[in-house]
Amino acid sequence: MGKIKENSTNNLNRKYIMSDCNLTYSVCLVGGRWKLLILCKLEHGKLRFSELKRDICNITERMLTLHLRELESDGIVKRTVYAEVPPRVEYQLTEIGKELIPIWKQLSSWGAKHRELSKTVCEVES
Repeated sequence: MGKIKENSTNNLNRKYIMSDCNLTYSVCLVGGRWKLLILCKLEHGKLRFSELKRDICNITERMLTLHLRELESDGIVKRTVYAEVPPRVEYQLTEIGKELIPIWKQLSSWGAKHRELSKTVCEVES
């Protein structure tokens, strides 16, 4: 992966957003298309890379690798490498990662309600 330019607009905006508000900081840590799906899959215990890849439809190996690295560096996911041949690597939620479980369940409930509301609004407008 390429090096991030220190003075790029994107990097400066990210630093500003993450330093100012705890809510936006949290969203930056778990935001994105795949991170919550990865975390949800790890809710029930350890999984290997290939199991995550199989369970998350349409995610590329590159995206899965990048997001797992970010989640690991943020302390949300723990990566365990076993000294075996062939090598075995497992991923699991850390204690702080497990604290997110009720939050994403609540967010999922809210999403279901909003989806129904949006569907109702669209039907009325048609």
